[in-house]
Amino acid sequence: MQTAFGRVLRLVTGLAGLAVCVESASAADLGLRVSGPAVAGQCSELVLTCENGRAYPICPIAVSVAGEIVTATLGNYPGSYVRLVPMGVGYRYAGRGIWFDGLRSEAVLNLGKNRQFACSVVRS
Repeated sequence: MQTAFGRVLRLVTGLAGLAVCVESASAADLGLRVSGPAVAGQCSELVLTCENGRAYPICPIAVSVAGEIVTATLGNYPGSYVRLVPMGVGYRYAGRGIWFDGLRSEAVLNLGKNRQFACSVVRS
């Protein structure tokens, strides 16, 4: 019983420390932000422009109160759903077989295990 209580206490203390670290991180590092109110199902002004010559619009499905995209589709392709994955620095949006990591306007798009492209996040 004492051991279980000790584990819970350490977990709560660790989460409190994590909250302090996340609070000190810049908002630009936590996720992609839309400038105005985003409407679900419509593509926002954010587009991934990649070195493979393609542009992938980011179409938000859910947006946080702070304006960060939480879930989205990447491009107009069905089944390319991505979700924000919390990270210490930068952001990651991951879906089935597709993900991109970034910091501010620079990102790396991964299409499966062996296809990786450098991209820029631009406002259209």
